[in-house]
Amino acid sequence: MLAGIFKSLGELQLPTVPEDTVPMPVSGLPPLGEVMLVVFILLSLLLVGNFIGIIPHLADSILRARGSTALEGSVRVSRDRNIIALVFVIPAIVIQYRYCLYYPDFVKEMAPSARLLTTMGVFVGYLLLRHLLFVWLKPRRSDAYSMSYRAGYSFFILMSLVVFLTIGILALFNASDATVRGFILVEVILFYAVYFFRRAQILLTNCNPFTTFLYLCALEVLPTGLFVASALAL
Repeated sequence: MLAGIFKSLGELQLPTVPEDTVPMPVSGLPPLGEVMLVVFILLSLLLVGNFIGIIPHLADSILRARGSTALEGSVRVSRDRNIIALVFVIPAIVIQYRYCLYYPDFVKEMAPSARLLTTMGVFVGYLLLRHLLFVWLKPRRSDAYSMSYRAGYSFFILMSLVVFLTIGILALFNASDATVRGFILVEVILFYAVYFFRRAQILLTNCNPFTTFLYLCALEVLPTGLFVASALAL
């Protein structure tokens, strides 16, 4: 099933893109991208049992703030969730490349392999910045603080699954790259908005509203704003 979902990622396509949409290169994946997908599929097959086991916990996390508390209460479930979230970074990078989700001007003239490496570097840099800010601002009493941060792993996995499914369904209808890109962006925004709300709820269990607001600005608005700004302004 995973191979089918990503089948369209390596195909050459000629999308008919209206002039007012974002122009995207007509190309498949460079060899590095194909290797990354193979590694992801192999790791997914190894972890499929662990993944099935955490699905109910992931669904509970998105439906209610206390779902994250229950998930973190199990060492095995939280460990499996963290590993799977790390593995899902691989297709996230490939999808960003393939559908030009991160496509600033400075990458448009790059060779495919260089553009993929740049996309990888920027996304990994964004994740590292989030983690550094998390460590730097971590308070002494950090249960809710840490839980709100790790809840992002759960939302990332669920968002990735929805994106995979969307790509697979739209591929069946021969949708253009621009159409797929639009769907993915909407889904990312919706999942991020729900995560932002859930993170605020978790922080409010141990922090006052003003402190929660400051944490959200520093831990979410700042790194995400820089990431988006680099895509739009550079």
